[in-house]
Amino acid sequence: MLTPLLLLWPLSLALTWFVAQGIANKPFDRALEFNLQALTQFVVLRSGQPQFNLTPQARDLLRADDTDQVFYVVRKADGQFISGDPEFPAPPNYVLPDAGHVRLRDDQIRGEEVRVAYTWIARGERDEQLVLLQVAETLGKRSRLATEIIKGVMVPQFVTLPLAVLLVWMALVRGIRPLNELEQRIRARKPDDLSPLEQELIPQEVTPLVGSINDLLERLAVSLTTQRRFLADAAHQLRTPLAGLRMQADMALRAQDAEEVRRCLQQITRSSVRATHTVNQLLSLARAETTGRALPSEPVDLGDLATEVIADSFPLAQDKRIDLGYEGPDRIPEACLLDGNPTLLQELVRNLVDNAIHYTPAGGVVTVRVRLDGESGAQQLEVEDDGPGIPESERELVFQPFYRVLGSNVDGSGLGLAIVSEVAQQYRATVELADAHPGQGTRRGLRVTVSFPPRPAPDGAWPGA
Repeated sequence: MLTPLLLLWPLSLALTWFVAQGIANKPFDRALEFNLQALTQFVVLRSGQPQFNLTPQARDLLRADDTDQVFYVVRKADGQFISGDPEFPAPPNYVLPDAGHVRLRDDQIRGEEVRVAYTWIARGERDEQLVLLQVAETLGKRSRLATEIIKGVMVPQFVTLPLAVLLVWMALVRGIRPLNELEQRIRARKPDDLSPLEQELIPQEVTPLVGSINDLLERLAVSLTTQRRFLADAAHQLRTPLAGLRMQADMALRAQDAEEVRRCLQQITRSSVRATHTVNQLLSLARAETTGRALPSEPVDLGDLATEVIADSFPLAQDKRIDLGYEGPDRIPEACLLDGNPTLLQELVRNLVDNAIHYTPAGGVVTVRVRLDGESGAQQLEVEDDGPGIPESERELVFQPFYRVLGSNVDGSGLGLAIVSEVAQQYRATVELADAHPGQGTRRGLRVTVSFPPRPAPDGAWPGA
């Protein structure tokens, strides 16, 4: 703020100078015009020729004071000299304007700057004789008056400018003090302190900025909490299979016969498969929680995704003699496609199918359905199995990471439905759990229904995509 203030001060001086010149010129121009009009009375005709008879009283008008000199000249229309100073310059445009009209101009006489007033005078019965009368005055008094005006204006500025600079400096220091205190509080914070910044002592102008920073800190806190939870959960879930692998490896090293070694190696193989599956699910959960909104989106056919997942899962279903099937349209219309990331949506379908196969006993049936609402264009994914199902009291809890229903007697990490819930939230989809075969005891099964909202208008966008 001080820099433009100091730069504007010289500009103010220059503007004041020009204004002072205009103010100083006005009274002296009027006096010069008065003298010119007074001298016109002494231009007369004698014997048809114009003459200039200046009386002693009129000569007093032309006397110079201690500051300025006054010049005059009288000429005929053809330029013939009558009286005055023969070196007096002619007007730049030597035309014959209306008689009696006074004009002003700036000029030079003998190297001195002068202000000139001139007019044409008509004499004779028919105004046939035109005479040019010019009066000039040097600029000493004008410059002196302009200087006095500038002094009167600028001297107070010399006093007020330092005072203004001081006041601006004090106001800025006082206004920025809360920001300095905020900076000190931020610098004094510990690296893990993501609590919101206090807004009580913050200037109103920067309150939106502090609000945005608090919003960023809140999102960072959520992100760091998610990462810490992921690391803790990953360490907890991997500790058990890794400990089992180490134990089986130790048993294999101590085994004496080949059959015992073979059993240990088989157990190591099963444990490594479970550990790999757990790692893949942990990575899927981390991707769904932290990067789902940043992944690129494109039109996705949910039916195509379902058939691809079924094809990949068919060997696992065949090993358990499970009838794995698909029901749905062969092709979903382009106007009804989902705007989403194929990788995340495929993870959702894959975890539902894997869970269904995992919990369905041998000889059971797993059915994947894709339904399409013809009016709204909304898509619905349904996965149904013949497993033990989930009691109603625990259906809200199974969406928490690593939660498993007691008594299922099935190995698992408890991450499948957590991944499904996290991906569904990215696309504002709802997940519902229900019995597939009510009233059938331990084989009541589970039906998981994921309902996606209708595709928005062409100018809309998925909130989570």
